[in-house]
Amino acid sequence: MRCPHCGNFDDKVIESRTLANGDSIRRRRECNGCGRRFTSYERIEDKPLMVIKRDGRREPFDRGKIERGVTRALEKRPVSSMSIENLVNEIEDQAADTGKENYEIAASRVGDLVLKKLADLDKVAYVRFASVYRHFEDLDEFVREIQKVGGTPKKREVKNGRSKKLD
Repeated sequence: MRCPHCGNFDDKVIESRTLANGDSIRRRRECNGCGRRFTSYERIEDKPLMVIKRDGRREPFDRGKIERGVTRALEKRPVSSMSIENLVNEIEDQAADTGKENYEIAASRVGDLVLKKLADLDKVAYVRFASVYRHFEDLDEFVREIQKVGGTPKKREVKNGRSKKLD
């Protein structure tokens, strides 16, 4: 380590401490040239996970985007913020595991992970997210998705502007 005071590369470590839950190390050093002390920090530098978009562009994985999309899909649904946080953590962990070999994951794979988790958590949120993610164009696409997730839309009879379920 180069001394910030005299530029000498000869120093000795006097003390080392682990910081931030073991993610970094603080080292107190003394320069053998000028005798002055200074502090250095070491931390592991991870290569960021990159998301490959449909058009081939690559951008860093953004947990915030997933959190915003999931929160929007679960808006006005009886799901706690802790459940949302856990869901986003699970998606982030699975994305990291999937892309750990080459630090890349397809955006479609991330979307599929989100859909799978939402299907287990809340069917309405699943359909909401799927409608945006898969760019639904008409009602038939909604019906197919609802049938795929396990629900069957019931027929409704309309009388005097009011709808009534048919059994």
